[in-house]
Formats: sequence, structure tokens, C-alpha cells
Amino acid sequence: MRDADPGAAARELAPRHSSAWAELALGLGGFGIGTGEFAIMGLLPDVASDLGASVPAAGHLISAYALGVVLGSPLIAMLAARAPRRALLIALAACFAGCNFASALSPDYGTLVAWRFLSGVPHGAYLGVAALTAASLVPAAERTRAIGRMMLGLTGATLLGVPLATWVGQASGWRACFALVGSIGALTCLLILRWVPPAPAAADASPRRELGALARRQVWLTLGVGSVGFGGLFAVVSYITPTLTELTGLEARQVPLVLAVLGVGMILGNLVGSWLADRSLTRTIGAVLIWNILVLSLFSVVVRSAWAAVPTVLLIGSGVALVPALQARLMDVAGDAQTLAAALNHSAFNIANALGAWLGGLAVTAGFGWASTGWVGAGLAVLGLAVFASSLGRQQAASGGPSA
Repeated sequence: MRDADPGAAARELAPRHSSAWAELALGLGGFGIGTGEFAIMGLLPDVASDLGASVPAAGHLISAYALGVVLGSPLIAMLAARAPRRALLIALAACFAGCNFASALSPDYGTLVAWRFLSGVPHGAYLGVAALTAASLVPAAERTRAIGRMMLGLTGATLLGVPLATWVGQASGWRACFALVGSIGALTCLLILRWVPPAPAAADASPRRELGALARRQVWLTLGVGSVGFGGLFAVVSYITPTLTELTGLEARQVPLVLAVLGVGMILGNLVGSWLADRSLTRTIGAVLIWNILVLSLFSVVVRSAWAAVPTVLLIGSGVALVPALQARLMDVAGDAQTLAAALNHSAFNIANALGAWLGGLAVTAGFGWASTGWVGAGLAVLGLAVFASSLGRQQAASGGPSA
């Protein structure tokens, strides 16, 4: 039986609490999280120069954040299983805000790595609980679109938040970027308190029940799709600044504009992908993975031409359609362990973040050049498609028929 009680309570309060305003409040948290996660990618050369590290070494800041997400998401989901969702969301947003303010004050590279790790700890739990909260406020047939609307904050960060934070970081120093992100987290706390309806935790919620998700093979396979198949985007985006300046021939001041183009692609992918997923979930996941294989390969081919590379960056961004679709699939296969499964989805995407950044960096360090990141990404998407095919095969064998 699923965790239905919180959703029922939230829907009862819907006449007094507009779901649209609640989605906006929840989405603002995603906006702050997305800005904090991705803005560092455009400022790696600045951070490296200021703290006396190489650009590949500064890339460990990305991996440290991702590791915080991977470890923090399941721990928080289990330990806070009985916490009311609104109170939990406020606490997570406050933690995120505080860690970003501390990042802005870091005196050296090692301290910044530590705070980046801690900044990632509330990431997955916040987005997972926010997705469940958004889905609980609408009828079941509209759940993926509600998740998609909430996730517009995360994807919209690449259109507005990341370019703004990158510009602030270039103009006033990278520390100002983290101070801006912390301020967004603080505002999120206030808006959630104002607009998200309170709902108690399910009466039978417990860490043990949430751990039940880990006994489900389909949960692990779905997480595997995200962990591997989504890594391609990060293999490219983690090194987008040096790739565009050294191969494409753009100036550093033009990089925020390209990041905005990436954000447009993410918003379009998020909206279209969630709409398609409400109609055919498994077909949408498979189609997006194939799409990612094609556009990531294309990037490596056209990267030396600005006229072709920039539109291809938009297409790469559209691959984020995988996020709400996999979130909905986890809701289907997790049974009554909804909170842990939802949080683990974002652990999976941050494994993809770390894996993509690591493998992309290995390819560059090995001498294959900045363009090789696209081929690395396409390879990861192929592996993700293979994992998804295995998941569907096992599901069909268990049910005796094809998946919807």
C-alpha cells in the first residue's frame, strides 16, 4: 500500500492552498539547488585560479557535491520517514542555504570541498519529497506533469539562475555566487511555510518500511538507468566552458549565454517529457535515451562550429526529459517506500553527475581532447538504454505481458 495519507490530507486543503502556489514554492527550492549545483561548472577556472588548483582538480568540487547527494538522500529519507513533509522541506532548504553561505566563506580548497559535500546532502531528499508533495496535490493522471512543473525550478535554474550566478561570480568573485544561492534557499523556507499545505506523515511510516524499496529489483534497475544513462549530459556540461572557449572559439563572456540556451532545452525537455510520460511512461524513457545517444554524438562532430554547437547544446539540454519520467516510474515500482525511492532518484542523477564528470575528465586528460566528452556521454546513454531494456524484460517476464 502506498503512502496515501499525506496526499489525501494535502488534497483536502487544496481549496485553501492553491497547488500552483505550492508548486512555485517547491520549485524555488529546486531553482536554488540547480543554480548551486550547475553554476560552479561555469566558474571552475575562477575557483581553480583563486585557490591554487588545476581545473581538473577543481572538478572534484562537482564530485564532492554529487557524493553528498548520493549519501545524504537515503539517510535523510529513512531517518525523517515520520516527519511531516512541510516541516522536513523547510529544514532541508534551511540546511542547503546555510551550507552555501558557508561555502562562500571557505578560506581554502579543502574547506570548500567539505562544504560542497555538505551542500549536497539535503539535495536529493528535498527534491524527492517535493516531487511527492507536488504529485499529492493533483489527480493521479496528472502526477508526472505536476512533478514536471515543480522540476521547472531545477531546469529553469540553467536558463536564469546559472547564467545569473555565473555573471555574478565573474563580476564579483565566485564567493558571491554561493551567497546568492544561499539567499534563494532562505527565501524558499519562507515560501514553503506560506504556500505549501501541511500534511502529516503516514501513520505507518518508518525507516524499516522505507528500506523496503531496496529489496525491489525494479527500483535498483530504474536507479541504474538514471545513474548511467543521464551521465552523458554531465560529461559534456561539466567541461562546457573550456570546450566552448578552446574548441568552439567563443569568448568567456559568451559562455553564460550558451548556458542559457542549455536551460531553454532543459525547460522544453522537462515540459514535453512529463506530458509524454503521462501518456506512455516506458516509451518516453526509451525514446529519451535514444535521443540522448544521438545528440551527444552530434556534439562531438559539430563542436568546432559555433553555429552548430550552440543549437546542439539546446538539444542536449532537452534530454532532461528523463528526470520526471524516471521519478514517476520509481513511484510505480517502489510500492509503499515512496520517500526513499523518490530521494534515491536524485542520488542516481548525482551518481550520473559524478560519473559523467569523472569519465569526461579522464578522456580529456588521456589526450582525446575536449570534443571527446560528447562520445563519452553517448556511450553512457547506450549503457543506460541497455539497463532499461533489462528492466523492461524482467518486468514483462514477471507480469506475462508487455509494459504500458
